[in-house]
Amino acid sequence: MPELPEVENVRNGLKKLIIGKRIVNTRVLWDNIIKDPQVSEFQQRIQGQKIEDIRRRGKFLLFVLSRDVLISHLRMEGKYRLERPEVPLTKHTHVVFELDSGEELRYLDVRKFGKMSLVEKADLELHPSMKDLGPEPTDDTLETAYLINALKKTERPIKACLLDQKIVVGIGNIYADEILYDAYIHPERKGKELNESEIKRLRDSIISIMNKAVEKGGTTIRTYSNAYGDEGSYQNYLSVYGKTEEVCPRCQHTIRKIKVGQRGTHYCPQCQKAGSDKP
Repeated sequence: MPELPEVENVRNGLKKLIIGKRIVNTRVLWDNIIKDPQVSEFQQRIQGQKIEDIRRRGKFLLFVLSRDVLISHLRMEGKYRLERPEVPLTKHTHVVFELDSGEELRYLDVRKFGKMSLVEKADLELHPSMKDLGPEPTDDTLETAYLINALKKTERPIKACLLDQKIVVGIGNIYADEILYDAYIHPERKGKELNESEIKRLRDSIISIMNKAVEKGGTTIRTYSNAYGDEGSYQNYLSVYGKTEEVCPRCQHTIRKIKVGQRGTHYCPQCQKAGSDKP
C-alpha cells in the first residue's frame, strides 16, 4: 500500500488543492526521503517553481513544476496533507513545502520508506524509476496480445507476474488477489501455462478491478487516506483478500491463504483450480 487506485485518488485530491501554487521554501526533516539530487540541491532547485499539474505513472505521483518534475513514491504509508503553518507538525512529518498561498504541503510517512526525486522534464522518461515501467492497466493501453507475449515464456507464478511493474504497473498484493479471483485463475499457475482465453479474461479482470477500486477511492486496510484525509471504501467490496477461512461469495467453498513468492495470497480452491481453466 498504496497501490495505483490509492495513488490516483491522492492525485485527484491534490490537483484540487495545490495546482497553480508556487513553492517558496522547502524544509527537509528526514534526508533519506530525498533520493536525488542531494538535499541541498533539491531544496535550491525546487524553490520558486510553480505546481502546474499532478500526474500519475503506476504507483508514482508526478508533480509537474515550472522546470522540473517531482517524482514521489509513497511506498507503504506515505501521504500528503495541506495545512496552515500554525498547525503543529506531527512526528511523522518529513518534508514541508511552503507555498505562496501561505499554506504548507506536508509529506508524512510513519515508516519513512517513501522517496522523492527531482528531475528535469526532458529527462523524466530516462529516470531509473520510470524507464522500465509496463503499460497502465487501462482499456486503451493494456492489450491482450501484449500480455500473451509477456507471459508466454515465463516460469514465474502468475501472481508474481501481476506484481512485476515491468509487465503491468500499479498492481500490488491486494489487487493481484482480487484480479486472479475475478479471472478464475489459480495464483500459482505459471505464466506460460495460461492459454489465450485465460489471458484475455485476466486482462479484462485487471482493468475491471482497478477501475472499480479507483471509483471507490481505493482500499483502506491500515492507514491509507487521500489528500483530504478521507479513507477509501473498496475494502468493503473485497472478495478474497483478507478473507482467510471465510466463505467464497461465488461457490461457498472456504477461502485459503498461501505464500506465493513470499507474499501472502488469498484464493478459492474451488473457483481457482490449479492447472485448469474456468470451472
